[in-house]
Amino acid sequence: MHCYTIETKKGKEKWVCVEEGPKDPVTGKRKQIARRADTKKEAKKRVNDALRTLEDDGINENAGKKITFDAVGADWLEVYSKTGVKNSTIRIRKKEINILNRFMAKAPINQISHAAYQKIINQLGPDYARTTVQGVNTTANMIFKHAIKNKLIRDNPGRDVIVPKKRRTVEEIEKEEIEEKYLERSELEEFLQEVNKYGLELDKERFYLLAFSGMRSGELCALKWSDITFSKNQVRITKTLYNENNNMKSYELTPPKTEGSIRTIELEDEVIKLLQEHKKRQQKLKMKYRHTLEEYHDENFVFCRPNGYPFAPKNIVVRMERLLEKTSIEKHATPHIFRHTHISMMAEAGIDLATVMKRVGHEDTKTTMKIYTHVTNKMKEDASDKVRNLYGNVLENINTN
Repeated sequence: MHCYTIETKKGKEKWVCVEEGPKDPVTGKRKQIARRADTKKEAKKRVNDALRTLEDDGINENAGKKITFDAVGADWLEVYSKTGVKNSTIRIRKKEINILNRFMAKAPINQISHAAYQKIINQLGPDYARTTVQGVNTTANMIFKHAIKNKLIRDNPGRDVIVPKKRRTVEEIEKEEIEEKYLERSELEEFLQEVNKYGLELDKERFYLLAFSGMRSGELCALKWSDITFSKNQVRITKTLYNENNNMKSYELTPPKTEGSIRTIELEDEVIKLLQEHKKRQQKLKMKYRHTLEEYHDENFVFCRPNGYPFAPKNIVVRMERLLEKTSIEKHATPHIFRHTHISMMAEAGIDLATVMKRVGHEDTKTTMKIYTHVTNKMKEDASDKVRNLYGNVLENINTN
C-alpha cells in the first residue's frame, strides 16, 4: 500500500493511501482504491475496509455511480434477446424499457432506491392498463437483477414493489360486459352472410376457418398444406406467423404461444370441403406463377399471395374491418373475437370445458371460463322459456278444476 500526504485548499494536511483493487466487473481492468483521512492509520483503515467490501460481495460502487439505468437496460436486452424468446416478446420489452427510460434513463443504477422506483410505478398507474404496468415492472426487475449479477448494485430496488390496482367504476363494469368478447349466433351469421356476399379472395376460407376452429390469426397464417389431413378432417397447429413490419418477405415462423397451443383440431365437413376447393384453385395458380414469376416462394402455405409468400395477420384485420362496416354489429371486433366466439359455440353445443380448453389451446382458464360459464348460465335461464314454449298448453291448465 502506498501512502502520502497532500495539502488541501484550506492548507490542511491529509493522508492518502492507495492500493490496487480487484478487477472491474464491467471493464475487466483493475482499479486503484484510494482513501484519504487526517491520519495515515485512518487512511489505511478506510482502504482496507473498501477492499474488504469489494472482496466480500464484489460490488463496484464507482461503476454503479457512473453507469446509468438506460445503459444497463440496453445491456440486459442484448443478453435477453439471445435466450430464444420471440421477436414479438423482445419488441414488447423494448416498449417497456422506453417507458422506464422516461423516468430514470440517466439515473445512476446504484442511486435508484426502492422508494423512488415505487413512486415511478405509482405514476404509471393512471396512464396505463394494470397489465401494462405489470409488464413494465417485470422488465425493470429483470434489469435490476442483471445489475446485481454484474456487481453494480447490492439490492434490487424493485423487490416487493406494489403495482397499483385500479378500482373499476360501476360504469366501467357495466360497459365491459362479457357479451362484448364474442359474437352471438345471430351476429356470426350476419357477418358470414356478408363474407359470402362481399368477401374478397380468401375471405370466405379464412373467416369460416377462424370461426369453426378457434385458432389464432397468426396460427392460421402459418398453416401449410402438410398440417391438414383431409382424410381425417383434421388440422394440426404447430406454429404461428410473426411479421412485425407487414413486409411479406420478412415473416418469421415461431412456435405457438404456449405448449398447450400445440394441438390437433377436427373440422366440420363443410369447412374441409371449402379448403379442398381452395387447394385445387391454388394449385392451378401455382403452376401458372411459379414459371412466370422470377422469384416464387414455394413453401406450401395454405393462405398465400400469387408469389407464394404468406399473408400477415394484419391483412385479416383489414379485411375484417371492411366487412364489419357492412353489418349492424357494433362490437369492437378483431379476428381474435372468433376464438371467443368458438368457445361460446362449443359451450352452447354442450361440449365439456376440458375439451373446449384443449381445442382452443388455452392454458389460462380465465377468459375461457368467463365465456363458457356465461353461455351455459344463459342456456339455463333460457331453458325455462323453452319448456314453457313446448308445454304451454299443459301449464295453462295448472289452475283448472
